[in-house]
Amino acid sequence: MATITIYDQTKKEVGSMDLASEIFEVPVKPEIMHLVVRAQLASKRSGTHATKNRSLKRGGGAKPWRQKGTGRARSGSTRSPLWRGGGIVFGPQPRDYSFKVNKKVRRLALKMALTSRLNDESLMVLKGIDLPEAKTKLFAEVVDALGLKKALIIVKDADNKLLLSARNIPGIKMISADQLNVYDILSHRQLVIVENAAQDLQERLK
Repeated sequence: MATITIYDQTKKEVGSMDLASEIFEVPVKPEIMHLVVRAQLASKRSGTHATKNRSLKRGGGAKPWRQKGTGRARSGSTRSPLWRGGGIVFGPQPRDYSFKVNKKVRRLALKMALTSRLNDESLMVLKGIDLPEAKTKLFAEVVDALGLKKALIIVKDADNKLLLSARNIPGIKMISADQLNVYDILSHRQLVIVENAAQDLQERLK
C-alpha cells in the first residue's frame, strides 16, 4: 500500500494518506488504456456527413414521359441517379462510431491510468481548495502555489464557485470524481485529487 503526502492549497504538508494497492498499484498495460480511450473518442464523433439518395431529393414525383411510344428510354423519375440533379447511389450516411467496451475493462483502464500517474510522481493530493469568492485571479494564485501547468483537478462534488474560477485558466480542467475518465487523466501531465474525492474514488473502484 502506497502512502502519499497531503498538501494544502499553499503546498504545505498537512498529513499523509494511504492509497489502495488494488487501485494505485496495478500492472499498467498501454493496450487496454488505448482501447478505452479510442472508445471514448469514437463515442464523441457525431457522424454528420451525408448525401441524398433519390428518395431524399425534392421533387421527381411525376413520370417525365409515358412508358412507351416516345422512342426514349424508360424513366420513372427526374431524381433518378442517372439524371443530372438526381440522387447519389450508395453515398455516405450518418452512422454511430461508438463501440462497446466491457465495464470491467473500463474500470481496469481507469485504475491503470491512476497507477501510471502515481508511478510518474505526477499525482498530488490536496486537503481542499477554499476560495472566498468565484474569481479566476484567486484560483490562479492557488495554481501558481501548487506549480501546476497542465493539470486535471478532481473534486468530490461539482462546486460551482470552483468551476467558475477554474474554467478560464489555460491547461487546467476541473471535474467531479464521478466524471473521472481515462482520456482526461492521460491528456493532462499532472493529476490533483482533493482528499475527500480520493476517498470516494477508492470506495467506488474497489
